[in-house]
Amino acid sequence: MKFKELGLNEELLKRCEAVGYSEPTAIQQKAIPLALSGTDLIGCAETGSGKTAAFLLPSLHHLMKKKVPGVRLLVLAPTRELVSQIDESFRTIAPKQFKCANIIGGANMNKQIEALKKGVNAVVATPGRLNDHIERGTVDISKVEILVLDEADRMLDMGFLPQIKRIISSVPKKRQTLLFSATMSTPVQNLAWKFMHEPEMIEASPVNKTAHTIEEVIYPVATNSKIAMLIHLLEENDFEKVLVFTRTKRTAEKVAHILKARDHHADEIHADRSQAQRERALRDFKSGKTRVLIATDIASRGIDVELVSHVINFDVPESPEDYVHRVGRTGRAGNYGEAITLASPIDKVAIKAIEKLTGKKIKRVVIPEFGGVEESPKPRR
Repeated sequence: MKFKELGLNEELLKRCEAVGYSEPTAIQQKAIPLALSGTDLIGCAETGSGKTAAFLLPSLHHLMKKKVPGVRLLVLAPTRELVSQIDESFRTIAPKQFKCANIIGGANMNKQIEALKKGVNAVVATPGRLNDHIERGTVDISKVEILVLDEADRMLDMGFLPQIKRIISSVPKKRQTLLFSATMSTPVQNLAWKFMHEPEMIEASPVNKTAHTIEEVIYPVATNSKIAMLIHLLEENDFEKVLVFTRTKRTAEKVAHILKARDHHADEIHADRSQAQRERALRDFKSGKTRVLIATDIASRGIDVELVSHVINFDVPESPEDYVHRVGRTGRAGNYGEAITLASPIDKVAIKAIEKLTGKKIKRVVIPEFGGVEESPKPRR
């Protein structure tokens, strides 16, 4: 299938061609025609599937039908990085007459107010900062025609439900709502059924599953040998671009400090870093200046980097859904990737939960010198 078969107008098709979009991805093939029809939809797809264009292209098609002032498209996303990436995509594919405001926490409020005063057609925002603007009266979303909830599961995981409800109460009841999520938890389903009108559900990949292009491996390891195992993996293998996930900011800082001390090109990204530091870390990682980026889960959805060769779970995530999001940073757009998890004995229950969610047994690789122990076979009855 080609983009011209999806029903988009000629100007948007030319923009797609100019930015190198040739054939639509699976989620784009399913989502764009439905969104163009005006129906509410729930899109389930693995990360890296092209869902940003899946909602931006039909939304822009709708905006181009008539020239009306005010904010007509509102996109909510969980993290500053993801908002910035959606905003960048909007500016890349939108005709020049359409303006977008990037509304995120940690950025200058006055600059955001000035951008809104100049008049914009779209707002991409994190829920918390958008609520700040609503309370100040510095944004008017009463004319929104399309509401997009991107990474809805992550927004709920981060406790944004009260802010989302406040925002939804400020937009018109008569609107189109597009919800995208990598996992379909009960809270996401409840959100959809409460605030959407007879939504159509589409799946570009099995829900709660990791991409088939990702090889997953678990390295059993003693808790006090994790750093040594990580260094061994990085120094004994030719990993090109590595994303390391930790549970806490303190651990991320510690791991980054040790790797830098061993002359690895490493950096860190977590909630305590300023927006400028986070943007620089991502920029250096994308360009290849940094080989290893250590991140906490707050950044797991906001890192849209091509050709991440390896994801390493230094800490097993607290929820199995977070495992799906983390490893989805590699193996994107059909490329091969590898996801490595360092699992200590206390992670046994969490690993079982991950395997239950994803529906597959993950291969174990044991290196005895790092405290790895083979799993004991189940006794025969």
